[in-house]
Amino acid sequence: MSLTLSLDFQFTSSIEKVWSALTDSNKLTKWIMQNDFKPVVGHRFQFRTQATEYWNGIIEGEVLVVDAPKQLSYTFASGEVHTVTWTLQELEDGKVNLHLEQTGISNPQALGGAKYGWTNWCGELEKLLAE
Repeated sequence: MSLTLSLDFQFTSSIEKVWSALTDSNKLTKWIMQNDFKPVVGHRFQFRTQATEYWNGIIEGEVLVVDAPKQLSYTFASGEVHTVTWTLQELEDGKVNLHLEQTGISNPQALGGAKYGWTNWCGELEKLLAE
C-alpha cells in the first residue's frame, strides 16, 4: 500500500522568491537542512543533518522535474524512496500557494512523520520568506 501526503501552504511573497527558496542550496540550508542541491534534472544530492542512533542523518535525492517557477520534483530517500513534488501557483493579493505532494509512503506512521516534518520546515520557510 502506498500513501500520499498532500499539503498546501500560502505565503505572502513573490513566486520567484518562493521558487528561489526551493531551489537555492544556501536557502534550503536555512529552512530544511544542509545540502548540495542543484535545480538540474538528473542531479543527485543529499540533505544532511546530525546522525542519531536510529538514522544516519542523510536523505538521498535525485532531481526529476524543474519547471521554473511552477514545479519542482525530486526523489527523497531515507530507507524507502518517496517522490516530493512542489507546485507553485500565484494567488491574488501578492500570495503564493505552495502545494506539496509526497508519494510512495508505506505506512500511516511514516505519513504522520512526513506531515509533521514538512509542516515544521514550511514554518521555517515562512520565516525565511519574511526576511
